[in-house]
Amino acid sequence: MQDVTIIEGADQAAIAGWLAARLGGSGAITLPGGSTPFPILAALIEQGGVDWSGWDIWPNDDRIVPEAHDASNTGKMRALLEPAGAQIVPLSEDAIPPHFALTWMGMGPDGHIASLFPNTDPRIDDPLAVLRLTPDPLPAHAPFDRITLTIPALLNTNALVFTLGGAADKRAVFDAALAGEHDLPVARLLRTAQAQGIPVTVFT
Repeated sequence: MQDVTIIEGADQAAIAGWLAARLGGSGAITLPGGSTPFPILAALIEQGGVDWSGWDIWPNDDRIVPEAHDASNTGKMRALLEPAGAQIVPLSEDAIPPHFALTWMGMGPDGHIASLFPNTDPRIDDPLAVLRLTPDPLPAHAPFDRITLTIPALLNTNALVFTLGGAADKRAVFDAALAGEHDLPVARLLRTAQAQGIPVTVFT
């Protein structure tokens, strides 16, 4: 697949440096939840060099829980990034996401992206930008309904970056998606990104 750069073995500081180089100026970015991004974001803040006051931060997705709940992506982003000056924009079903300077994503071992799980059959031409849905099966570590950006909203962006966290099972699913060997949500996203000429960077 063209326009895909795979960077292996980068540590959190290196990924943070890569992000910092792309976050000059101002605009909007969308970030993943889960355990991988927050240490990288903390390293990015510690490094300095980003004027967060110019950035609106949108979650890729969230669990339908209060922001004070441990499972809230929005709450974690607010606690970490608002003190640095960023504006956090919680997802709502009537939200109108902007064009993103960067879409940063993770991926589950089942090939899900944001909260677009295989059972949700995400559309590459979804007319909606934000969906409320229920994963099936519900993940045991976070058994909640979800709200998520759709594939068209995620790909309304200048660039796409994945952090896979070094997991071998995730890498296998991602590589198979690049090779066109399945039709899981990540594969649909990557095919559409290629068709639209969106560059993809992958940290494994």
